[in-house]
Amino acid sequence: MNGWRGRRVLITGHTGFKGSWLSLWLHALGAEVTGFALPPPSDPSLFGAARIADLIEHHQGDVRDLTAVRAVVEASRPEVIFHLAAQPLVRLSYREPVETYATNVMGTVHLLEAARRAPGVKAIVCVTSDKCYENREWVWPYRESDPMGGHDPYSSSKGCAELVAAAWRSSFFAQGPGLATVRAGNVIGGGDWASDRLIPDLVRAFEAGASPLIRSPDSVRPWQHVLEALGGYLQIAGRLLAGERQFADAWNFGPADDDTRPVSWIVERMRAAWGGTPPPEADHGSRVHEAGLLRLDCSKARAALGWQPALDLETALDWIVDWHKAVGRGEDARAVTLAQIADYSVAASDPHIGIRFVPQVA
Repeated sequence: MNGWRGRRVLITGHTGFKGSWLSLWLHALGAEVTGFALPPPSDPSLFGAARIADLIEHHQGDVRDLTAVRAVVEASRPEVIFHLAAQPLVRLSYREPVETYATNVMGTVHLLEAARRAPGVKAIVCVTSDKCYENREWVWPYRESDPMGGHDPYSSSKGCAELVAAAWRSSFFAQGPGLATVRAGNVIGGGDWASDRLIPDLVRAFEAGASPLIRSPDSVRPWQHVLEALGGYLQIAGRLLAGERQFADAWNFGPADDDTRPVSWIVERMRAAWGGTPPPEADHGSRVHEAGLLRLDCSKARAALGWQPALDLETALDWIVDWHKAVGRGEDARAVTLAQIADYSVAASDPHIGIRFVPQVA
């Protein structure tokens, strides 16, 4: 775990849900973390509740602004960059397609262009999405070699970001920084208050004693706790820092096959864990196309990294309920989050699992 102590790390999108968890984890490991992002996308937010700005070098800015991106990369002199800044919502992308492409595609171009001109960068991990694939709604899970696509602007923009990263890797990073892209499933966890996402919508309804409105009960997604995905990202970054250039590639990090579940299953399992909640109701609001079935093939990460999920989905949902109930009764959000990170690190290092998510790096 000491491999991150003193490492200079830049995280774009650090005020978001995943970025906040990653910022806390890296700070706990002793990294010198700089963040660059817009204000938190929700109120409340994990970034605010856990007072993350007190722990890291916090810069507010927009990845659509190349000058600002170059300035923060130059000032922070990162060894490692985690690029998480994005417009992350499918339904919002229908309402704001131009902003979605500007952020997800040109934002990635700006970050990579700034990084290639910055001395000292050794590793770049670009976070895209499981939705980057051309989704054919078939039962087989998608592999890293499958074609990019996207029916909606969000999914398409993430496929485009993958193509951008591949072009920069082959054109500019054959020498120098190792550049990897990572594609996670539907990440879930405590402290997510985003709009138009299943788990935050459920938590809001449960806390209000209201019936949750469910849009697509039969849609199947690869659900996974946020720490599962971030653990994979850290492993990839560690390998790139150690100079193992074969890891400068695309990687899937998804749940076990039996944890790819329909929305209806998630709703009922969350209701049971929370206790005393009204039954769900159908949401008959406006509909746009969203994929009905999506699975990820993670055999590459298992074979090359020894990576595999440490939490089953039922445990992940229990952790979410525990997090929100603890914070709801007045416990400190930072302490609750760090405790779950510590518990996860133990689970992921269990000899029966046989993996370590944060390896020593050179």
